[in-house]
Amino acid sequence: MSGPRRARILATLGPASSSPERIRALAQAGADVFRLNFSHGSHEDHAARHRAIRELEQALGRPIGILMDLQGPKLRIGRIDGGKTTLQAGQPFRLDLNPEQGGPDRANLPHPEIFAALETGTDLLLDDGKLRLRVERHGPDFAETTVLVGGPLSDRKGVNVPGVILPISPLTPKDRDDLAFGLSLGVDWVALSFVQRPEDIAEARALIGDQAWIMAKLEKPAAIEHLDAIIEQADGLMVARGDLGVELPAQRVPILQQRIVRHARAAGKPVVVATQMLESMTSAPVPTRAEASDVATAIYSGADAVMLSAESASGQYPVEAVTIMEHIIHEVEQDPSWRAGLDASHSPARPNTPDAICRALRQVAELLAPAATVAYTTSGFSALRASRERPSTPILALTPAVGTARRLALAWGVHPMHFPEQLAEPSEMIARATAAVRQSGLAAAKDTIIVIAGLPFGHSGSTNLLHIAQVPDA
Repeated sequence: MSGPRRARILATLGPASSSPERIRALAQAGADVFRLNFSHGSHEDHAARHRAIRELEQALGRPIGILMDLQGPKLRIGRIDGGKTTLQAGQPFRLDLNPEQGGPDRANLPHPEIFAALETGTDLLLDDGKLRLRVERHGPDFAETTVLVGGPLSDRKGVNVPGVILPISPLTPKDRDDLAFGLSLGVDWVALSFVQRPEDIAEARALIGDQAWIMAKLEKPAAIEHLDAIIEQADGLMVARGDLGVELPAQRVPILQQRIVRHARAAGKPVVVATQMLESMTSAPVPTRAEASDVATAIYSGADAVMLSAESASGQYPVEAVTIMEHIIHEVEQDPSWRAGLDASHSPARPNTPDAICRALRQVAELLAPAATVAYTTSGFSALRASRERPSTPILALTPAVGTARRLALAWGVHPMHFPEQLAEPSEMIARATAAVRQSGLAAAKDTIIVIAGLPFGHSGSTNLLHIAQVPDA
């Protein structure tokens, strides 16, 4: 498979990658979308990064997506006397609402919503799963537990409650403040942490509206139980493997990753595989062989994008990490078995006009081997339906909405291009499409292209036209 890269790269910005020069280097190395992690940094920091991205976008002449990642609720124990204690396996340990400092036999847990959701036999995880407690007795303001796995316990360590839906909003007051700020900047995607139910997406949607697309971060086992309903509500999915791996056995995470990618692809929603993909490159100039295989596995499965976190935000080799990730993607997409795997895992079309058009697109692409597909889109729907088919051609998405162009920068195989013209006639669409593919470098004179669109133009979800055209001589 030749031609431009299909899978996308999402790179997190941070202390190691905030200067305009470094952001430009990341984009030139292959970053398609940038992540602003609101768990760290001030509003001023994020505003400066946002401004640098938009200035770079103008300089490069291509849409660049910006994703803001909300922190979400952070459940932590309180202070420990002396800052640290050690729990022994088999010993009793109490968690309660008492704000006094804890010690070797108890700790403050200032989250009544956890106590409200507990049942006898529930396991609690402390410090990213390093310690495990089992609830023996509980009430509205306490839990008496037995230590199953002991070890050192320090102040303010995190608490996880696997397998339990907590009666808690995914949006804390901090998140709501951050969200309002991010939307005022004009971010394109909002990554929602701590998603447990489809109602969590609806809560965020009520605040966001159509100002940005929502990406549900799947990091809680409860979310997997409502996977299809969450996919239906969200605009995209993120496999947040770090947090998911805390509450689930490590051997289950790869299986769930494949399941999430498969279901997201079937729904035509962009899906990102995230966390620790090239983790060793935070301090080394090359990844481990296992990390390279990890990235490749995500690409073979058909994920829309792979993400760098600490590697690009705070690591010593942020540009090298993006470069290596780009090289891995390119190598996989040259492998004939990659194309065969996509075809074998293809989801059947649904009985509606847009799916019928895009299924035909895929079949025409297989028969005629055109240079590119042009998808006219206002909302992004036509381009996403085309991307769902994973066609053999690159997809040039022409849209009059600059926000749509930026959001589509995360979608598999899509090359978004903003154009301000208002088109109405099919002949205008074809002429504009052939000019655009030449301008983008995706096709040359006499090449065959496919054009899909919805008539009347500008109506979301109305994909009903497929046209085969030849690029004319200049």
